Amino acid sequence: MAAGLLRGLATAWVLWAGCHAPALAGPVADRVQAAATVRVCIWPDYYGVTYRHPRTQALAGIDIELSAALGQDLKARVEYVESSFPTLIEDLNQDRCDVAMFAIGMLAQRMEKLAFTEPYMKSDIYGITTKSNTVVRQWADIDQPGVLVGVQAGTFMEPVMGERLKKATMVTVKPPATRERELMAGRVDVFMTDYPYSRRLLDNADWARLVEPPQPFSVLPYGYAVKKGDERWLATIDSFVARIKRDGRLRDAAGRNGLAAIVVR
Repeated sequence: MAAGLLRGLATAWVLWAGCHAPALAGPVADRVQAAATVRVCIWPDYYGVTYRHPRTQALAGIDIELSAALGQDLKARVEYVESSFPTLIEDLNQDRCDVAMFAIGMLAQRMEKLAFTEPYMKSDIYGITTKSNTVVRQWADIDQPGVLVGVQAGTFMEPVMGERLKKATMVTVKPPATRERELMAGRVDVFMTDYPYSRRLLDNADWARLVEPPQPFSVLPYGYAVKKGDERWLATIDSFVARIKRDGRLRDAAGRNGLAAIVVR
């Protein structure tokens, strides 16, 4: 009878532990292999990188193509999880996704909280204004008294411009507001962005004008990010980056998405 009671208690403990164990416990590589699914965080408003077309809802961009390639390499289905630059660190550290693949700028403050692959792209900062704007005509006009400079909250432009602007006023744009609407409404004179996002405006907005720095201003490498503490999973993603550089998949995907100029070889 005692043996039966012990077996019953053991069974109850196993059931309790199974119900209360973290749903995503264990190394990420093992979990991905067991589930045959890799969860990829994306920002669906990143033109040329991970962009959802507003009419068709189809996803396109370099990291949509390359995440599909990662899934093929891992023999796993790709499940996309919507993220953003402000929520990126929490999304990874709370196990909402296994890897973030949307051209993550390798900022020091992000690298303190997340682990990064070797870079696969890099970008400087560019200005976007309207063709009719008379306040900002060239790069030297940006950091001047009275100029309102827009930056998207959570992007790498926010800390860089916060440090570099000495005379102009920085305006942080938070969703649901957009930099484009703030510019068109006259609430900023120019907004700062990177190379991929600048392509969106130049390809689709006949009012947009690029303001390019005359020399490198603040070039930042982009990598894929994972949660810290799982070296095996980081090595898996890092080896993927090395392969796509070596076998031409990175080059080809960049070319198809207008980003060949910023590829890191």
